[in-house]
Amino acid sequence: MQAATRSRLTLTCILITILLDMIGVGIIVPVLPELLEDLTGGSVADAAVIGGYLVFAYAFMQFVFSPILGNLSDRFGRRPILLLSLLGLTFDYLMMSIAPFVWYLFIGRIIAGIAGAALATATAYMADITPPHKRTHRFGLIGAAFGLGFIIGPVIGGELGEFGPRVPFYAAAALAFANFLFGLLVLPESLPKASRRKFDIRRANPLGAVMALKKYPSVLWLLGVLFFFQLSAQALPTVFSYFTVEVFSFTSSNIGRTLGGFGLGFAISQAVLAGPLSRGMGEPAVAMIGLLAAAAAFAGIAFSTEVYYLYLFVLVGTVSGLAPPAINGVLSRQVPDNSQGELQGAVNAASSLATIIGPLAATQIFSYYTARDSDHYFPGAPFIAASASVLAALVIFAIAAWRFELGRRPSIADHPHVPEMPAPGQVRVPPIEGDDQNNDPYRH
Repeated sequence: MQAATRSRLTLTCILITILLDMIGVGIIVPVLPELLEDLTGGSVADAAVIGGYLVFAYAFMQFVFSPILGNLSDRFGRRPILLLSLLGLTFDYLMMSIAPFVWYLFIGRIIAGIAGAALATATAYMADITPPHKRTHRFGLIGAAFGLGFIIGPVIGGELGEFGPRVPFYAAAALAFANFLFGLLVLPESLPKASRRKFDIRRANPLGAVMALKKYPSVLWLLGVLFFFQLSAQALPTVFSYFTVEVFSFTSSNIGRTLGGFGLGFAISQAVLAGPLSRGMGEPAVAMIGLLAAAAAFAGIAFSTEVYYLYLFVLVGTVSGLAPPAINGVLSRQVPDNSQGELQGAVNAASSLATIIGPLAATQIFSYYTARDSDHYFPGAPFIAASASVLAALVIFAIAAWRFELGRRPSIADHPHVPEMPAPGQVRVPPIEGDDQNNDPYRH
């Protein structure tokens, strides 16, 4: 098989793996409020609080295990870590589908958090097969796979939810297991043995993963940007379903279709627009456009009292899909290739830390402002907090872009510890034909 053909197959395989994974996640979103109301016998506000604790359990485990799995993938390769995570997700969905009590859901979410930490490995896999100047586009494809997952998943989940709130969980379990079989049979390893490094437990902890990258000051600033952006992003998966049930009396089908529409627009922003705009305007400018769109969308959703206003600002929010691939593209240029797994572990750890704080804050705010005895009824309050968080990310990014000249292509002089000549015997999975490797300071 020619190198270019093999590279395209490799790229397709990892994108399909991510897509199927996100479909499984998206399937359960529309029915979670109904399932929690059934198990607790409480109100929407009560269900939202339990939902926040479930996300907390998931995020805490992801925060702890992201750097561990990222470093393990740098040592043993990406493929085994990805396959084990898919088996873990299968078990999670099965636990949630049969749950007679709420604590079953917590066990499932803990397992899913450990398995979900392998997202860092999937992103590192993409970095393995892509030269730095192509990574914004390829990270956009990852985002598009996420977006497509949230097009297909919530729509399927919403429709299946009409037959009962547990039916989508069975579908998600079947999909996760099918994804495992697909990866087992088709997905190749992306990190050659010559490019691997020893596992260091000091680097395999959440704070250690971040501090190990302190020799790259720009990385710490950009991790701060991602933290505040991800903190705001928790408003959608955490309280959007409860918000639309409370304000617009949405059914699971309504929720699924709305999130599906958002996913479509988000995918277009990431897969179609992010790459060309980054080449034309530069990654920092594209990231700032995405952050501004997110801030405006959250503020608009908060004050929506009519469905058409809600749909309008959900549409505006799809433009925020430009931000993650642009920020990740800048980030990936800051470190050498054999630290991409560690970098993505730190990125995922920062995102997970935001996911620990965000859902608890969002659901507590929502519960306070929608409680029956509340003197300040305002269901949109969590989205105001989300908008403020995005604005904080925007300010940090603007300062970092100016301070570190992030729009300038890095060179060997910027990172003198990066070897200028290839290591003996070191090879990479071939990039797609046409990728320029000769001017790439990070290509070993």
